[in-house]
Amino acid sequence: MNRLVNTRFIQKAGYATKPLLPNKTIKTLLKEDTQQVSVRGWVRSVRKQKQVSFATVNDGSTLKGIQAILNEKDAQLLTTGTCVELQGSLIKSPGKEQTKELQVNGIKVLGECDSTYPLQKKRHTNEFLRSIGHLRMRGNTGSAVLRVRNAASEGIRDFFREQEFILTNTPILTSHDCEGGGEVFKITPVDSKEPTEFFKKPVYLTVSGQLHAEIMASAMSRVYTFGPTFRAEESLTSRHLAEFWMLEAEMAFIDDMAPLLDVTEGSVQQTTRYVMDQCSEDLAFFNQWVDKSLLERLQKSVDKPFVRMSYTEAIDVLQKVQDKEKNKFRYPTTWGSSLQSEHERYLASEYCQQPVFVTDYPSELKPFYMRANEDGKTVGCFDLLLPGIGELVGGSMREERYSILEQKMKDAKMNMEDYQWYLDLRKYGSAPHGGYGIGFERLLLWLTGLENVREVIPMPRWVGSCKY
Repeated sequence: MNRLVNTRFIQKAGYATKPLLPNKTIKTLLKEDTQQVSVRGWVRSVRKQKQVSFATVNDGSTLKGIQAILNEKDAQLLTTGTCVELQGSLIKSPGKEQTKELQVNGIKVLGECDSTYPLQKKRHTNEFLRSIGHLRMRGNTGSAVLRVRNAASEGIRDFFREQEFILTNTPILTSHDCEGGGEVFKITPVDSKEPTEFFKKPVYLTVSGQLHAEIMASAMSRVYTFGPTFRAEESLTSRHLAEFWMLEAEMAFIDDMAPLLDVTEGSVQQTTRYVMDQCSEDLAFFNQWVDKSLLERLQKSVDKPFVRMSYTEAIDVLQKVQDKEKNKFRYPTTWGSSLQSEHERYLASEYCQQPVFVTDYPSELKPFYMRANEDGKTVGCFDLLLPGIGELVGGSMREERYSILEQKMKDAKMNMEDYQWYLDLRKYGSAPHGGYGIGFERLLLWLTGLENVREVIPMPRWVGSCKY
């Protein structure tokens, strides 16, 4: 049998070493010394003049795209939003905004753009851009978000690969509610004539891959999962979505919280460094137009270790502030109460002025799976709080002692039969272990300076809204 072989792949142990697509991106063309080039992209703006006209074309690979110089006749073919292919020569640009520009000698319109195109050359509000979500990625903010989002996911994967974790895939459909909050979406066949259980039992969209990741860690030692999670929380705040992405890591053979905090800090810092290196142009854009303290804040976060304090220490700090300023906080700052957003913002933004781990919360505030501390009052857990963001990461040592875990599950009135598999992990070669989860969209708020999670996910879903 004859076999067709693409010889481009038969290099370096099977990895492709040559570009496989016929056209190069604008980002690549601007780095090369090639003079005669072909550029494909969408017109961002056109300035038509008598002697010479200019068009900005972008294919999404860079923030600014490339400036094209056209004659009056060719410029008449272009409007904002048009998809084009331009041939010409790259020449040195006399302008300050770019080092090179394209002297066009050939033009082909690949897709005309109607005059109703809503993205004209002016500033648009984030709310308006969200209303045209199918087009907002063609603007500076939308495209910069996607490049930062891509770089952040690459940085995270690089970190875990270097730390010898393996990527695993936990299920989206699950029979349990990991956090026990009950804010889950239930799965029901859409074409059933009457309510029915397709799986012969209630099944939900996952709120966390943690419990499943613990299965993998009990065999593979170090694992992480990165995927969508869902929460039926009827909240309209700038920090909540019904569908969001989570990075969750589980690691065996750690005896206390210190290495868990080290890995968490390392993953956030290395991801931040990677984005700063790969997306410097985009971060400069966000620093100019969104948050003028962004670059300084990010640099500070990678230069210094994160602060570490216990929940008890945090309460002491908050109580002292409350004693001095009676109306500083709306919610109580007594030991045993939950830390509210206002408390988290104060600790990270004002008191520490940098990322801070708060550890060892009262056991009544946390889920059943967190390891009980020797004091009998707290559990070995932490939240990572960031200035301007609040909670980014939640994690804990997992309870690996069978009898203690079993009692905690009974106290929580859990269905022991449904969770026997979780107890079995402690029955058959239990190992001390822990893990954490990073809300990816909240991480992107940190990296971009944007204030609403709806701006940093391509198709945001929240209560009352599921467009596209």
